[in-house]
Amino acid sequence: MKLSTRSRYGARLMLKLALNYQKGPISLKDIAQQEEISEKYLSQLVIPLRASGLIYSLRGSQGGYQLSKSPSQISIKDIVQALEGNIFPVECVKNPSICSKADDCSVRDIWENLYEKIHEVLDSVSLKDLLESKELKEELVETKICEK
Repeated sequence: MKLSTRSRYGARLMLKLALNYQKGPISLKDIAQQEEISEKYLSQLVIPLRASGLIYSLRGSQGGYQLSKSPSQISIKDIVQALEGNIFPVECVKNPSICSKADDCSVRDIWENLYEKIHEVLDSVSLKDLLESKELKEELVETKICEK
């Protein structure tokens, strides 16, 4: 199982919006330049993020995108589900009726457990957590530079 670039780039887009939370909208052009991601690709990502209520747009010369909620209220799971749909390691976890052995399959139990753990981890990390992690990493880099 592998998350697509939609989730990876979408998380980076959302982190940029979180960094700018309550400072006003930020344009896709600016995010694209800062993150080195195609503006056209980002414009495809904002569609499901807006539809899921995670972001909104403002038009005009000072327009752009903003988070619809506080960074503490948006989990990585919210972002991934908006961009990928629900993540299932195997189809029978999503739809047990496709497998005649679903009720007594020990291997399926592993896939269900994996599904639950993935969702638990993704749900446990908010954009606020990512902001704090980013700040810590920047402090560590700064400390190393000062020590040299």
